[in-house]
Amino acid sequence: MTNVAIVFHSGYGHTKAIAEAVAKGVEQVAGTKVSLIPAGEAEAREAELTAADAIVFGSPTYMGGISADFAKFKDWTSKIWMARGWQNKLAAGFTVSASWGGDKQGTLHQLFTLAQQHGMLWVGLGLAPGNNHSKGSVDDLNRTGASIGVMAQAHADQGIEGIGQSELRTAELLGQRVAEAAQRWQAAPLAKAA
Repeated sequence: MTNVAIVFHSGYGHTKAIAEAVAKGVEQVAGTKVSLIPAGEAEAREAELTAADAIVFGSPTYMGGISADFAKFKDWTSKIWMARGWQNKLAAGFTVSASWGGDKQGTLHQLFTLAQQHGMLWVGLGLAPGNNHSKGSVDDLNRTGASIGVMAQAHADQGIEGIGQSELRTAELLGQRVAEAAQRWQAAPLAKAA
C-alpha cells in the first residue's frame, strides 16, 4: 500500500476544495491510501505523516506567500527536519488565490523550499500550460500555466463555487501523478547513504 498525505490550511474553503480534488486524484490510483490533514491537526496526526510515502502541501496565497496557519505547521516540522524524518519522501504542492496571478508562484516556492529543506523529492505538475493561445479558454487544464504545482484561481465573492472545474481537474491530475510517482518510488527507492 502506498500512502499519500495532503497537509493544507484553508481560510475560506477554497484550499480545502483543491485539497479534496488532489485527494480524489490520489484515490484513482489502485493500492494508494490518502490522508487529508488540516495543518492545525498535523502534530496530532504525525504518525500519518511518518507513514506517508509522499506529502502534498497546500496553502492559500495571502499577501504573496503561505498563510500564517500554514507557517505554524512549517515551523513545527523543524523537529522532523532535525531527525531527517522526511528524507527521500516525495513532495508536491498547490495554492489558490482570488487573483489570476496573485503572486502564487511565491507560495509554491515556499512549499518547494520546505520540501527541499527536508530532503524530499519534488513532483511537479507535468502539464502543459493552458489558456495561452487564441483557441484556449478558462476551461483548459492548468489554465494558470503553472509547472511546479497547482496554482488555482477562485473568485473571492463566490465561495468554493468560484473555483473553476478546470482547476479542480488540474488538482486531481496532480494527485494522480503524485500517487503514481510514489508507487514507482516505493518499488525502486534511492539507496541509503553508507
